[in-house]
Order: sequence, then structure tokens, then C-alpha cells
Amino acid sequence: MHGRENTSTVTEFIILGFPEFPGLQIPLFLLFLLVYLIIVMGNLTIITVTCLDPRLHTPMYFFLGNLAFLDISYASVTVPNLLDIFRTSQHISAVGCFTQMHFFIASLCIEYVLLTVMAYDRYVAICHPLRYTVIMNPRTCVLMVAGTWIFGFLEPVAYTVFISRFSFCGSYEINHFFCDLSALLKLSCTSTSSVDRITYVVSVFVAGPCLTGTLTSYVYVISSILRIRSSEGRRKAFSTCSSHLTVVTLFYVSVLWLYLRPSSVQSMNENKIIAVLYNVLIPMFNPLIYTLNNKAVKEAVRKLFTRNVS
Repeated sequence: MHGRENTSTVTEFIILGFPEFPGLQIPLFLLFLLVYLIIVMGNLTIITVTCLDPRLHTPMYFFLGNLAFLDISYASVTVPNLLDIFRTSQHISAVGCFTQMHFFIASLCIEYVLLTVMAYDRYVAICHPLRYTVIMNPRTCVLMVAGTWIFGFLEPVAYTVFISRFSFCGSYEINHFFCDLSALLKLSCTSTSSVDRITYVVSVFVAGPCLTGTLTSYVYVISSILRIRSSEGRRKAFSTCSSHLTVVTLFYVSVLWLYLRPSSVQSMNENKIIAVLYNVLIPMFNPLIYTLNNKAVKEAVRKLFTRNVS
């Protein structure tokens, strides 16, 4: 009971980071700092070229610019705090912890929906090319993106409210590199049934439809591409969606592997490694994937840097 009484007034948590590598804290700090700088610079480059190059003023690149901004936001929610853990302090206030959790879940939800919107954009472009500019008009694109961001920030409110009212036991040590929901639930003295119900609802009404919508879009896209008679036409059509398909695959494989495994076989150390993949490495690789697989983006990036150098 004493632990419960103390936890009702908890003011801070201790984020352990990566204590399993005690001799590598400085190298890990430098590694994550380098990765974060690459994430920011790479995605800022994508945002810059999609804004400045008139050839990229299309729905596809409008969504890509939003994805790049999301990737910066995604990493910025967790990595700067992780760098601070390596450098000085492992302590984070309860308010700061719940806020970080909220923005992380929001980023995750936004990515679910945004990737689905991007898949739908590719479906319209490949399957209904003559009606593309009518269906994906600027007003529709702005409304879709605005709705995605608004929904993403509102969806975690229930999580944040319930978690902030929980009682926490023990040492308040979070065995993760940020305030992850699953790590916080392991510290809770309160029944987590309310959060479990919210997670079920989110899975049924958000993650499930997003995955289904994305897969359905690409079933139609791939079937349409296979019906194109010329090999050059098939290659060009596939090149317009291959980057997004690669990003979708990386994202869903890592997230589903993390959240669909039974809790009985999960360990927090494994969860941390998987979380690094979708929280740090994917935002770092996304600009590279889109640049390497997209001739228009490569040309825009080349012109941007050539102009700056000259």
C-alpha cells in the first residue's frame, strides 16, 4: 500500500535507455546524434525540393513532403531526450513523460493514415489516370492531410488521460529509451483494462482499416500495372509507387512485429531494438529510399545542391 500511496503523487520517472551496454554510452550518444542529424537534414531536403521545384507540385509530392515533416517530428519526440539521457540525466517529469507518450502515439497514428492516403493517391494515379487531377484536386489533398494530422493528435487523448490517472509502483524506472506505453503499463498498479479496450478499438477502427486500405490499393495498383502491355510502361508505372511500397513494408513489418506478438514472449530489451527500427532508422532511410527510387526527386535534389554550391 505504501508504494501505491507514493505513486499517486509521482512527479518524475527514470528512463533507463540502454543500460545493457554500460561501456558504450558515449559511442551510442555519438551514433544517435549522427542518425538524428541525418534524419533532419535528409527530410528537410525532401521538404525543400518539394516546395521549390515546380515539377514536384503534385499530390504525390505534397504527401511526400508531409511524410518528411512527420519523420522529423517522429524522431524529435524521442531522440533529443535519449541524447540527454546519454549525456546528463535519466530523469523526466511525469508531465513530460505523458506528453512524450502522447506525441509519439500521435505520430504513429498520423503515419498509419498518411501512408494509407499515399497508397490511395497511387491507386488513383495508376488505375484512374484520366480522372486523377479531378479526384486528387488541391482542395481534396489539403483536406485529407489536415484531417490526418487532426485525427492523429486527437486519437491519443484517451490514452494520455487514462495513463495520467494511473498509480505507479516500484522505482518508476522505465526500461525503454522513451516513455513508451507498454513500458509505462508494466509499472502500473492500476488495472490496465481501460487501456486494453482503447488499444482494441484503435486496432479495429484505425490500424486495421489503414492496413486493409493500403493493401487493397496496392492489389489494384499491381494488377493494373501487370495489364500494361509494354515493359517500359510497366517499369514507369511501378517506379511511381515502389518507394512508397518499400516504406509501407518497413513500417508495418516493424510495428506489427512489435505489437502483435503475445505479451508473454515479449521482452523490453527486444521491444527497444524494434522501436529503434521504426522510430529512428525508418525516418533516416525514407529520404534515401525516395531519392534513389525517384528520378524527379533525384534531379530536384541535384539541382538544389548544384545551385547552392555555385
